[in-house]
Amino acid sequence: MADKIGVYFDESTLSGALEIQKLCEGVQKKWSDLCPVVKVHPRLASAEGRAMIQADIDAGTINAVCICGSSPRVDWDFYQFGKDVLVDRVNLREFCVLSYKDPGGQPMVSGQTPELLHKMANDYVNMGVIKLQKANLPDGGAIDVVKRVLVIGGGWAGLSAALDVASVGYDVTLVEKKDVLGGAAAGMYKTIPFKYPYDAAHATGVEKKIAEVQSCEKIEVLLGSEVASIAGAPGNYEVAIKTGGEEKVLGIGSVILATGWLPQDTSFLKPLGYGKLKNVITSREFEEMAKAGAIVRKSDGTKPAKVMFLLGYGSKMDQFEVKEQQARAAALAAAEEKKETDDTPKTNFIKQDTYKHLAYSSELTSLTALKQANYVREFVPGGVAMVVYEHMMVPGLNELYYKAAQNDASVMMTKGVIEEVRDGGDGDIVVVLRDTLLGSKVEIEVNMLVLPTGMVPTTAIDPILKLKYRQGPAMPDLELFSGYADSNYICFPYETRRTGIYAAGTVRQPMTLAAAEVDAAGAALKAIQCLESANRGMAVHPRSGDLSFPKFNLVRCTQCKRCTEECPFGALDEDEKGNPMPNTSRCRRCGTCMGACPERVISFDNYNVDQIGSMIKAVEVPDDMAVGGPRMLILACENDAYPALDMAALRGKKWSPYVRIVPVRCLGSVNTIWIADAMSKGTDGCLLLGCKYGEDYQCHFVKGSELCNRRMANVGETLGKLGIETERVRQLQVAIDEYDKVPQMIDEFVEEIIKLGPNPFKGY
Repeated sequence: MADKIGVYFDESTLSGALEIQKLCEGVQKKWSDLCPVVKVHPRLASAEGRAMIQADIDAGTINAVCICGSSPRVDWDFYQFGKDVLVDRVNLREFCVLSYKDPGGQPMVSGQTPELLHKMANDYVNMGVIKLQKANLPDGGAIDVVKRVLVIGGGWAGLSAALDVASVGYDVTLVEKKDVLGGAAAGMYKTIPFKYPYDAAHATGVEKKIAEVQSCEKIEVLLGSEVASIAGAPGNYEVAIKTGGEEKVLGIGSVILATGWLPQDTSFLKPLGYGKLKNVITSREFEEMAKAGAIVRKSDGTKPAKVMFLLGYGSKMDQFEVKEQQARAAALAAAEEKKETDDTPKTNFIKQDTYKHLAYSSELTSLTALKQANYVREFVPGGVAMVVYEHMMVPGLNELYYKAAQNDASVMMTKGVIEEVRDGGDGDIVVVLRDTLLGSKVEIEVNMLVLPTGMVPTTAIDPILKLKYRQGPAMPDLELFSGYADSNYICFPYETRRTGIYAAGTVRQPMTLAAAEVDAAGAALKAIQCLESANRGMAVHPRSGDLSFPKFNLVRCTQCKRCTEECPFGALDEDEKGNPMPNTSRCRRCGTCMGACPERVISFDNYNVDQIGSMIKAVEVPDDMAVGGPRMLILACENDAYPALDMAALRGKKWSPYVRIVPVRCLGSVNTIWIADAMSKGTDGCLLLGCKYGEDYQCHFVKGSELCNRRMANVGETLGKLGIETERVRQLQVAIDEYDKVPQMIDEFVEEIIKLGPNPFKGY
């Protein structure tokens, strides 16, 4: 615990707006025993400023540093004084000087500090000192890691990931279910171009990649093999693999899941003639024909002179959307009846809505149609390919490929919506289209109709990982993307909710071979970073480098299991009595377990219930709202809300001086006692600002904001017991790029609280 804190003020970032000497005197008066050093420097972020602080540390005068100036997001790497010195930053520039808005609308006068502004700064300085006082140096949980990466899946992404990992000196075990490597890429005739000039399909090159893997000494290839179980934690997994009729157990450091995709259930294509009309086929079947060396009709073995590639389904699939919704509703109802947790893998009904995956394959279906239209020209001299689309998606360099198809006289493209598919006789098909470039309604007779192949991720069918986790054998899937391997697709695309396990390629989302290769490189880097962090006891992501981890006072634990159930990452198991069993290297350091615990037995060395509670209590709350104004607390998540507030201030946005902002790791870590403490001391309102949750979630810790929202019922119950209106506490969602909206959110909340009147606990 810090007991000798040096407090340093940076003149250069405070622009003469604050009476720094007055703030110094306040620290010396209030914290004379705790803060032996209180200094001001013209520019702390300089060699001279750093040398001044280092001299105080070397002299043994202080063992912790409190920097009062700009945001901790600025010069964060400059103020580092070794692992034995605690450092904290007090954000006086963004949260006081730049954002200050006078309640009466009076402009600031140079050299004069408004009383409200001084009180703001004084509160923040006091909170900064208390934060350090209540913190301990985190000692990490360093472990000896196994420097071997398991790659599951021997397709394009898996081969690429294995080579990337091996290229930096790590050992790799590559497990492939089939007896051959190559996956879907091995069955492709050509690929969408991923090399200059990007205007023509070319060979995949998968044979070369396979040869490189097989000849690499760092890569062990296990064909005809499957993962039987994965136990343990990042750095020290124990993986059982079924191979050659036996079970082999390996020590593994981290895992890359690259098991690819399977074609959709074709029964969903019946309304478009599939299964009834022999020459209605899928793009997967068309690719197999090209790979075999001939494109012929199933009905009579002749070459099709006119082939249509259909990219949109129009209203023909509406009935199946209703069916999918009904299946989902039934499955969710069953899950509720079984009281399944959020982390329970929902694989029991994914098979029944696989057509939905087409909604996320628009780029691939477009590019595949363009590629296969050129197959017609290659295999059927004089043949004509027609591409009918509702939406054509060709992002980036693929625009060059699209333009090449436009300039090809043998390829016809038109926008249109399918209305009917019927038998045209002699194996031909009549396709009725509306809203086309050829007319409002047209009928076209073709020799073959090719429908897109929906890509169903393998994780929708099989858990694959067989995890021995309390939370189940599979990763929780993303409901928005029906069965795709879980990942934080906005912020951390390769990272799943199981730390140390990374997803790459089409098991994560539909993508081209070029994108899958890049994806594999990203997953490989993450798998290596995981090991290089775990061996030092550091968090991997998103709090990369964090040495803290949750500690449990099991003497007071009531075995309520809320921490194990609410951890988004499966970091906690349970012993036979129901006590939580932490797995340090699985932990993301979000603090969700701390927020969930009703007995408050969980803490981090540098982030705990007592620390934040003491900071909240340090805020000076006037006894009379009419004289000193109201006081509102803002608990802001460090990943989106806090940066948004910083950016708002830097862009000249201002907000009420009645609020005090306390950063939290995640809203999931917010314990209701903090709100109770704030309200019981007279704070007039509490605003929780966190990441967006729901389908378009952006929470870095996946479930933090959502869990906090669920706990608001408990908050309401607590407020009810105190006799305080529930409207005084609110949770709002904010994305990091919504800095222009945050000040208005704050001011509107302040106005609502002022209308409610003072907290009845004021003055007590």
